[in-house]
Amino acid sequence: MKLQKTVIVDKPLDAVFGYLSDFTTTTDWDPGTVTTVRRHGNGGVGTTYLNTSTFLGRTTQLTYVVEELVDQKLIQLRGENKTVIAVDTLTFRPVASGTEVTYAAEFTFKGPSRLVAPLLKPAFERLGNEAEAGLRKALNRL
Repeated sequence: MKLQKTVIVDKPLDAVFGYLSDFTTTTDWDPGTVTTVRRHGNGGVGTTYLNTSTFLGRTTQLTYVVEELVDQKLIQLRGENKTVIAVDTLTFRPVASGTEVTYAAEFTFKGPSRLVAPLLKPAFERLGNEAEAGLRKALNRL
């Protein structure tokens, strides 16, 4: 399952990238996130984060690792627990009015949860729409 949202804000690229490349900011803009704590690293490739989220009334934890980081262009993290692998990719592009951010999240379910994954599509779409609104609001506060 894949979600993709694009937000354009009238903020400079360096400020937007600096804010979003710190994955602990998900508590500000991702509606499902309860907490995100950096466990190891300085934010670059190999940095690990522990993310606690709620989804459909259940609390879950994923350990995310920064897999790719290109300054002011891209950050990709891979999160995993026993039921899901999540790959979050944020791409950044300067535009005339400020900065364009595209947020893509791809979920691969493992084990028995693969069977119910198709039924969760409406809930994931709702979550994506809420994340888009949260992202826009948080970035406009910069």
